[in-house]
Amino acid sequence: MATLADSFLADLDELSDNEADVIDEENLDVDQMEEDGDLADIEALNYDDLDNVSKLQKSRRYIDIMQKVEDALEKESDVTNKGVVLEDEPEYQLIVDCNALSVDIENEIVIIHNFIRDKYRLKFPELESLVHHPIDYARVVKKIGNEIDLTLVDLEGLLPSAIIMVVSVTASTTSGKPLPEDVLQKTVEACDRALALDSAKKKVLDFVESRMGYIAPNLSAVVGSAVAAKLMGTAGGLSSLAKMPACNVQLLGAKRKNLAGFSTATSQFHVGYIEQTELFQSTPPSLRMRACRLMAAKSTLAARVDSINGDPVGKTGRSLREEIRKKIEKWQEPPPAKQPRPLPVPDSEPKKKRGGRRLRKMKERYAITDMRKLANRMQFGIPEESSLGDGLGEGYGMLGQAGSGKLRVSVGQSKLAAKVAKKFKEKSYGSSGATSGLTSSLAFTPVQGIELSNPQALANQLGSGTQSTYFSDTGTFSKIKRT
Repeated sequence: MATLADSFLADLDELSDNEADVIDEENLDVDQMEEDGDLADIEALNYDDLDNVSKLQKSRRYIDIMQKVEDALEKESDVTNKGVVLEDEPEYQLIVDCNALSVDIENEIVIIHNFIRDKYRLKFPELESLVHHPIDYARVVKKIGNEIDLTLVDLEGLLPSAIIMVVSVTASTTSGKPLPEDVLQKTVEACDRALALDSAKKKVLDFVESRMGYIAPNLSAVVGSAVAAKLMGTAGGLSSLAKMPACNVQLLGAKRKNLAGFSTATSQFHVGYIEQTELFQSTPPSLRMRACRLMAAKSTLAARVDSINGDPVGKTGRSLREEIRKKIEKWQEPPPAKQPRPLPVPDSEPKKKRGGRRLRKMKERYAITDMRKLANRMQFGIPEESSLGDGLGEGYGMLGQAGSGKLRVSVGQSKLAAKVAKKFKEKSYGSSGATSGLTSSLAFTPVQGIELSNPQALANQLGSGTQSTYFSDTGTFSKIKRT
């Protein structure tokens, strides 16, 4: 029988065998990947060589499309859409290819921009935080080169004057060092390639703009042919633009603005190519963001109409543009003048007021007394008396102004007080059996005049039981005998 130690050693042997199998499988996978060439391509990628990073300009697709675009721009073909389905036209397919190529050019410019930043960071590391746009960055890098003193470099026309001043001040305190000659040459070559791609993109957009009249007539009617071409090129085609929400269409072509600490009062954020439209420029600055959102929404509707070829004439786009114009004019109208409010119609009928015994009682209960009326009045030229004297304390007004110095006011008893007193008297003495202390034993009679009588005499005569006035004094109970 195997011991516990023997079984434990057997488990360890099995575990080591399994690990060896796993290692063999991993080695087999690595060998297969090397045979496939995946790892070989990754290892062969050299980030110091621009041709390995940027391959679009040497691709066959790029060369063919650019050649067709140049030929089409030279001959300026007169294409109409009368009875022709746009999808069947070769030039429409070329426009779709141009839209896709413009997106690829944008991505390629970003790749080259990262290559330039990595190389030029040793010379001027702060420049990438001051100039964000890739094409502007490439132009500035090509213009500066290895120059230490930026006062000798003319950046006028490449950047705004405020940014130029910030770049010049930052360059004087930078910690960068001049680049080696070979690195500088690669950087300048990358800048040239980025600028060439930017010019190619402009050429593609010019071609698309020239054909926008029949590709997207409604969108062109809303924002113009140039802006419509840029929106289509950035979105990747008319169908992609039609599927995009209006909030994203508003941001197409938006650049990150670096104001270098200056005021943001006049800068427009979250605005892209729509900023270049005529309607946007003619709108007052305070209403431009509202106009931008409105135009983005209407542009999306027009693109969706064009994507299904719903209105080849462009009538829908013109109506949308007119609607935008009317809304912007409506926003600028002054508010209506405030009309004077007419007087209310006078009431000919008397108002209904509460009356009756309850209201009279309430008024009499809370009515001001004659004493309070005199206390609230002052006689001209005569000082009033006060509780503390010398004008201190509570004043007495015209109370006691007769000359005696006493408060002389005749207070008459009100009807309500008299009624309450009478009711209280009846309640106290009316039904009780007790003798009042105010009663008198004198009685006035018409025969003898004043007569002295005992008020308790009658009470003493009346007894209880059979002697009470309930029974007769002479009558008795009678008994009838039956015969």
